Amino acid sequence: MTTEQVMEVMKEAMLVAFEMAGPLLILSIIVGLIVAVFQAATQIHEQTLTFVPKLIVIAVVLLATGSWMLNTFDGFVQRLFEIMASL
Repeated sequence: MTTEQVMEVMKEAMLVAFEMAGPLLILSIIVGLIVAVFQAATQIHEQTLTFVPKLIVIAVVLLATGSWMLNTFDGFVQRLFEIMASL
């Protein structure tokens, strides 16, 4: 396997990781900002107030996009096995 092929596989792995983690992280950041604004406005500084909404949003997003994530990861792993079989 050449260096270019290894770099291509690593590039694809990073893109798949960003593609799968992106929606979760973006929505978690948005919920965190909304809760932070609420906490600043009401001066309620409870730790669980930031954790629980993020947990609920992440669970809902995982339920909604879980099959898409699995298909994306499955396609990547199949390509990896095809590359390994051709060596």
